[in-house]
Amino acid sequence: MIASPAMAHGDETHGSGYPWTFDPWIVVPLAMLALLYGAGVTRLARRARQPGGMLMRALLYFSGWLTLAAALLSPLHWLGEHLYTFHMIEHEMVMAVSAPLIVLARPVGILMWGLPGRARRVAASRMCSPLVRGPWDWCTGTLNATILHGFAIWAWHLPVLFDAAVTNTALHRVQHLCFFVTAILFWWAMIWRSDYGASAWHLFATMVHTSILGALIALAPRVLYIAQTRTAMAWGLTPLEDQQLAGMIMWVPAGTIYAVAAMAMLALWILGSSERRAQNA
Repeated sequence: MIASPAMAHGDETHGSGYPWTFDPWIVVPLAMLALLYGAGVTRLARRARQPGGMLMRALLYFSGWLTLAAALLSPLHWLGEHLYTFHMIEHEMVMAVSAPLIVLARPVGILMWGLPGRARRVAASRMCSPLVRGPWDWCTGTLNATILHGFAIWAWHLPVLFDAAVTNTALHRVQHLCFFVTAILFWWAMIWRSDYGASAWHLFATMVHTSILGALIALAPRVLYIAQTRTAMAWGLTPLEDQQLAGMIMWVPAGTIYAVAAMAMLALWILGSSERRAQNA
């Protein structure tokens, strides 16, 4: 008999139905981020005269946090280990939904206020140091962030790496971390670092290359992801059909998110140009 590769987290004890995943390497960081942000919001709300703006930022942050938790802990994660289609949905939730919501909230300052006084001062001084600020500024440059995010997407969708991540728990964690971190860098560059015109161009370019990757996956004449699609038959799909559906999700819905963001940035750029012309008239 041919031995088939074990799925990542396959050694976990699952109950009946669609189980949740309780990986301490994911649960602990998510819990810390929620607690720190909650403590920071509480402290700042006591000081603020008009906490309305903070409320909107908190709603954005926790919407992104809940989306991230749903992608990594809910039954969607377990389903993603059995069907490539759900695995692709999970990844797109992390990169194209959770990351931009968290970036829009600009959570760093509030997270800092969640720390005790001395720890907050130390962390703030470290973040302002050239050793941290320099790499951050480089990674959130418009072109650099676009390249880093694009490289992570293409590299981890190489069949050999993707199948390896599916069958190795540690590598699976690294894959998710790469997707999330580079997505944070990318959206931060698009929303807060770049002018609207440049952001629109780079979002459009990202939409194009991710759509090309999705099309290559969807239109491939044979199964490329052997380990990821090996249980598709148990769910009423052939491995090739599972792969095709996954590629279509990257191609159309995910591409639409980048396209909508690009059009929003383009609209802001046109509006800004119109306002400048009106002021100079």
